[in-house]
Amino acid sequence: MKITKVYTRTGDKGTTSLVGGVRIKKSDTRLEAYGTVDELSAHLGLLAAMMGEDDNRQNIIRIQNNLFNVCTHLATDQSQTPLYPSAHLAEGEVEFLEQEVDRLMKLLPERQGFVLPGGTPTAAQAHVARTVCRRAERRIAALAEVAVVGDEIQQYVNRLSDYLFVLAKIINFNSGQNEIIWQNACK
Repeated sequence: MKITKVYTRTGDKGTTSLVGGVRIKKSDTRLEAYGTVDELSAHLGLLAAMMGEDDNRQNIIRIQNNLFNVCTHLATDQSQTPLYPSAHLAEGEVEFLEQEVDRLMKLLPERQGFVLPGGTPTAAQAHVARTVCRRAERRIAALAEVAVVGDEIQQYVNRLSDYLFVLAKIINFNSGQNEIIWQNACK
């Protein structure tokens, strides 16, 4: 499908259209939730651009595709519009993230302590994506207090932040970059 026009002018007065055509304020909790997921996807795009051609990069692209489904789900007011098929995650995507976390954890040495975000630029970007993911999770939880949000959506975003944490660790490990462990300055 070719996009022939980018601007519509329909949002010039601070409203936007949801899936199904319902208009809401741009300050609405729903827009904040799916807008943050969109921001997360953009950070993941930068992460993928920084990564080599390996399975982890392919996972990031898979996740970006899933986040498009998450956005569609969040952009649908189910009290007024039924969910389209594109608003559902494929079966097994939460489990896929869990399996990836377990797989990567087995490759890492045991370390104690809290890790400060950083290391290589690619690992640091994974940490940035992780923190945006956590914010998206908070925005989705706020939306779920006032609207219908599928459990699998909240589960997926929660597991995704875990995956991004472990991914940052494995990127540093594979690069030979030691992580910086938090030191309590109050000791």
